[in-house]
Amino acid sequence: MTVMRPVTHRQLSQLADDDPQSRYQAMLQGPDAEGREWLARQLRRTEAMADDLPDTPETLSQWADAHAAKVAQEHTAYLQQRAAGEPRRYFANRAQALWFVQQVAPTKLVDGAWLHGTLRHWLDPRFHGLIRTFLEELGDGDPRCNHVLIYQRLLSRLGCAQALPLDPARYLQGALQLALGQHGEDFLPEVIGYNLGYEQPPLHLLITAHELAELGIDAHYFQLHVTIDNAASGHARRALESLRLLMAGEDAQAFYGRVRQGYRLNDLGTDTPSLIAGFDLEAELLAALERKRVYGQCMHSDRCRLQGRTINQWLAEPGGMPGFLRALEAQGWVRHGEDPSHSRFWALIDGPVAAMFGVFNTYEKQLWHDWIAHDWPGVQYRRVAPGQWENELALEQAPDKSHGSPDVDRLIARMCAGCHAQPDGLRATRDYIRATGLAQGGPR
Repeated sequence: MTVMRPVTHRQLSQLADDDPQSRYQAMLQGPDAEGREWLARQLRRTEAMADDLPDTPETLSQWADAHAAKVAQEHTAYLQQRAAGEPRRYFANRAQALWFVQQVAPTKLVDGAWLHGTLRHWLDPRFHGLIRTFLEELGDGDPRCNHVLIYQRLLSRLGCAQALPLDPARYLQGALQLALGQHGEDFLPEVIGYNLGYEQPPLHLLITAHELAELGIDAHYFQLHVTIDNAASGHARRALESLRLLMAGEDAQAFYGRVRQGYRLNDLGTDTPSLIAGFDLEAELLAALERKRVYGQCMHSDRCRLQGRTINQWLAEPGGMPGFLRALEAQGWVRHGEDPSHSRFWALIDGPVAAMFGVFNTYEKQLWHDWIAHDWPGVQYRRVAPGQWENELALEQAPDKSHGSPDVDRLIARMCAGCHAQPDGLRATRDYIRATGLAQGGPR
């Protein structure tokens, strides 16, 4: 008998050479020495890329103001188009929105990780802007405000806590953030550049927040980043100030060149509008059925037949799910383009007394619902106000006294991407703030 042994951190790191998913998983387990060279290779990919940054850092403030004005203008045009009756730009249905929330989860679940390495510079006032940005990503240790916890709760409420099998490319941006956070000492200008790009609120964020709420999905996480990243006084403005302070006394041309490379890391991988546009409802439903097929192929009696074949026979055939869908339609189990409640198959899977209750999770049922409804005009969604479903979680305020006076290095280790959203990491964040004096509003 073969004994299965857990994959070690070293083995994960070796597997991760050209696989961003494995690299991501390796770095979540702890410091990854090989991650430095991997990050260097990603930076070399940016050397031939263009960017929209000004040629000299002296005009960055004007550049940021122009970017904010352009986004505001485009968002106003979008809202006017919607008011005039234009359909949603991104999400044709709720299934697509749920799919998107899961596709970007690897990035959202390490939010702020690129700044973790700045924590050890708490005695240097030039780093305080970057550190405060990171602490705010961690919600200052408040479980109601920690960005990763907010996203985890969103996934749970949507019935999407069980991760979809994703294309490894979906892990690229998260892996970059983890690598920058773990190797920030060697790549400080690149960290600053990445931060500069990530913290400029993009148009797609505003549209995403608007349309998710329209579809009855709590958009608090996305709306939070519209407000906290604002260019007037938020993370976007702080990113500019941190660049100015940390570049002083350095070789400005060389430093800024590296900043631009870090900025371009934001453009590696698939951009958000292109990712959303790549959604194919029927293909996602078929993929979900193919995953379920191997578990259900021996679970059905032979009494029920579609097109002369038993359900078990349909499910026993790899790649046979397109024919299965067509058979459901042909035999009248699904009435495509109508209210799903008119379809016999929907009654089998929806509701606490449905014969197939629990076979499909929330996301999979949404795929069925929207595929059956197709272009049926009767689908209605309830708009959810940002933060409407936020849990009132108890906050234990007592500092950690288990080791006497706080050891800042030990606290920093517990504030890494894989730990800070857990109870011990939340407490470490609060203790770090007390130990360093970097409370909200700045050092005091």
